[in-house]
Amino acid sequence: MKKLLTTIRRLYRNAPISQKLFLAFSLMIAVPAVVVSFLFIRNQESQLFKQAMAEGSNHVARLNERLRSRLDILENASATALTQKGFVDFIHSNMRADGLRLVKFKQNQYEQMHNIIQSHEMISSLSFYVDNPEVYEIWPEIYHYSKFWPQDYWMTLRDEGGAAFRLFAFKDGADTLSYYRLVRLQGQQQKLPTIMEVRAEHNVLFNDLLEDSGRDFFTVIMDGADASRNVYLPGHELPQKAGAKLDDILNRVHAQLDVLEQKTPVTIRSGDQSYYALYRYIAPLNAYVVDIASRHELTKGPRDGYLLVIAITSSVLLLMLLLVSRMTRRIFRRLEKVLGSMRKVRRGQLDAKIETGLRANETGDEIDYVAVSYNNMLDEIQSLMTQVVDKQLIAKNAQLHSLHSQINSHFLYNALESIRMRAEVERQPAIAGALVSLGSLLRYSMQWRSDTVALSEELANIRSYIRFINFMEGGSIALSADLPPEVQRYRIPKMCMQPIVENAIHHGTPSGGNIHIEISVRVEDDSLLLIEIRDNGAGVDPQRLAGLQSVLRGDAEPPVITGSSGLGLANVHQRLQLHYGTDCGLWIDSVQGEYTCVTLRLPWENENLGGW
Repeated sequence: MKKLLTTIRRLYRNAPISQKLFLAFSLMIAVPAVVVSFLFIRNQESQLFKQAMAEGSNHVARLNERLRSRLDILENASATALTQKGFVDFIHSNMRADGLRLVKFKQNQYEQMHNIIQSHEMISSLSFYVDNPEVYEIWPEIYHYSKFWPQDYWMTLRDEGGAAFRLFAFKDGADTLSYYRLVRLQGQQQKLPTIMEVRAEHNVLFNDLLEDSGRDFFTVIMDGADASRNVYLPGHELPQKAGAKLDDILNRVHAQLDVLEQKTPVTIRSGDQSYYALYRYIAPLNAYVVDIASRHELTKGPRDGYLLVIAITSSVLLLMLLLVSRMTRRIFRRLEKVLGSMRKVRRGQLDAKIETGLRANETGDEIDYVAVSYNNMLDEIQSLMTQVVDKQLIAKNAQLHSLHSQINSHFLYNALESIRMRAEVERQPAIAGALVSLGSLLRYSMQWRSDTVALSEELANIRSYIRFINFMEGGSIALSADLPPEVQRYRIPKMCMQPIVENAIHHGTPSGGNIHIEISVRVEDDSLLLIEIRDNGAGVDPQRLAGLQSVLRGDAEPPVITGSSGLGLANVHQRLQLHYGTDCGLWIDSVQGEYTCVTLRLPWENENLGGW
């Protein structure tokens, strides 16, 4: 989709203005007319669709009620059969023991049971399956339990309350619905309970329910667990047109059926056709009554209106094309002047201005405005080119000045080295050491061979700074930074730690007291290296701390305490974020009178931390 949009934008960008104007007129006139026409047709189509859906929904509801009524007839027939206690008792007794007793059973109890079956037109047969080795199987109503399959189905019946319907019977059930019921007798000693089966042929039970009455909807009874087990009349128009695709349609509809009734119809697509399905769930049968209709058949009436809309639209667009072509021809002549000037500028002729012919107080139309703006742009380009040349000259002067400063710094290093040698000759080791530290500080701060240095180099500069401060102020500033070698090789921006240490010494050391600074490192989420500079000094006032944290979050811009070097916390924070991104930078945390901790967040790209 993104690629398609990119292609459309490119085509529009490269299209001539005449085509763009034609498109604009189409959007203003033709498109609204087309939209209104199509909306009218869609409204007609929607009304027809709603009417069809309402009709289908009512039909499904009626089928559901009629089918449930017929299931009740089968259930009532089974209950009536079980009232024949003499029949039930006899089939659980020794039917082979007394022939005269068997004859009387045939003339009385069996004939009564047979009459019950014959009195219900929908019942094709009623059978008892008895776990009785002495049962006499001379009538289709009485069988030994070994003839029933599956043998363990009685447990399912027990779990379902003692009775259950099946859309397809176990035995020869391709076109038969069965009702199974457990028969429990008091004092029954058989291992397996007796099962009664009431069978009804599909063509008798469903024939008038599924008959084709010329409706667009195709009615089918679908098993709740298997879409391939269904009952329908093949003479309907939909299965005849669908042909081999009918199984795919039924499977797709079945996949969206739910025991909870939906307010909207099920919509599926098979091949190049869309289908709608309305249904009701029949809980006793674990099946669905489904009405399916093709969208093509439901909306075939309004579709004829689309051809008329297309013909009218095509005629209007053709007429607009002719009008726009004549209107834009004169405009393009003036645009060609602008394009000609641009081609000359592309070849390097920056004085190729456009002749507009406007007087002093005239503004002209949009094309004139473009030409005037274009001429002004050429003047500004020439001015900017002059400024670039001037800046290059200034940069060259800055380079010469930097070289001169380096020469002066070499003189300063040599002077400090001479004084140090004189202090050692006169046996002043403290002064000599202070001069060494000062020289290291000056050399580190003045020599910028690169924007980044190893962490060990920055740490060495901090140690030199603390030694020099201890000599100058007679204090006792302690530094502990026991870092692993692999971390000390890590590259960091130069002078990003020294201003923080300087700030801790100048603002965190209590009057007349000492301070201990501890530098440690850790890794967060295998992606960030956190360098923590912590001191046990006076801490930061809570109000001042809140202001600093607001600055570091970017919520405010008040001044930030800086070190004597002129590089403050805000400077370090901005350098880190410009160099590494907004996920990096500084964070400060402090408790007044206890500690101050400044954390540098840098990207960590090494594979491991060497075990630290």
